[in-house]
Amino acid sequence: MAKRSKSSYIIKSVDRAIDLLEEFTGDVKELGVTELARRLKLHKNNVFRLLATLENRGYIEQNKTTENYRLGLKSLELGQTYIRQMGIVRQTRPVMEKLAKKVNENVYIGIAHMNSAIYLDVVESNQIVRVVSRVGWRFPIYCSAIGKVIAAYKSETELEKLGVCKNLKKFTENTISDEQTFKKELEQIRKQGYALDNEEYDIGVRCVAVPIRDYTRQVVAGLAVSSPSCRVSEQKIKEEILPELLKAGEEISKRLGYDES
Repeated sequence: MAKRSKSSYIIKSVDRAIDLLEEFTGDVKELGVTELARRLKLHKNNVFRLLATLENRGYIEQNKTTENYRLGLKSLELGQTYIRQMGIVRQTRPVMEKLAKKVNENVYIGIAHMNSAIYLDVVESNQIVRVVSRVGWRFPIYCSAIGKVIAAYKSETELEKLGVCKNLKKFTENTISDEQTFKKELEQIRKQGYALDNEEYDIGVRCVAVPIRDYTRQVVAGLAVSSPSCRVSEQKIKEEILPELLKAGEEISKRLGYDES
């Protein structure tokens, strides 16, 4: 008996559901039923049924204001599972644990997506008072240490395309809200090799981050230490935390294949 190819086992409805999910990639934030039907060349009723099923499972959610649809939290959770199993987190976790023991503050690894910084993993300190873990959260690039340290190594064209320097909303009195000031900050970050978030997103929280490079020599992530500002001054960050953070960043970059020679 001839062996059947795997393509003959494909379930059309599942295939279409995945096609629908894949429409929410790149710059796309939200899509309506009509637009999805046009893109997928399906009847609107079929698209609505697919959306209802995916929404019920948490992979799609509806914006009640616009009535359009976007990816749901389950999609992020699934992506995080992949990252933990196969990607950068597996390589960085041992180094993060070692760093957290040395500085006794929360240690994060994060990436940039569009104009947001996303925390992929955290090793928490054993301090009673510590920053709340925010794995999976999105933060504006311009007021997070990880976001700024990644943005600093992007070209002017990339920053323009992502809209990173536009519409800089103030979250605290320390938030940089001027485009030219932000660009000067990125230039300074490139020179010094690290970025600071001095209560720029949350009052009471300070953060310092260094770039992580891989075998392509490109900055692919940021490694950060986050702490309550009542316990950690800027001076303590620079004198005690930063040297250890820089060493940890170099170790992770080497693990990812970076060769500075």
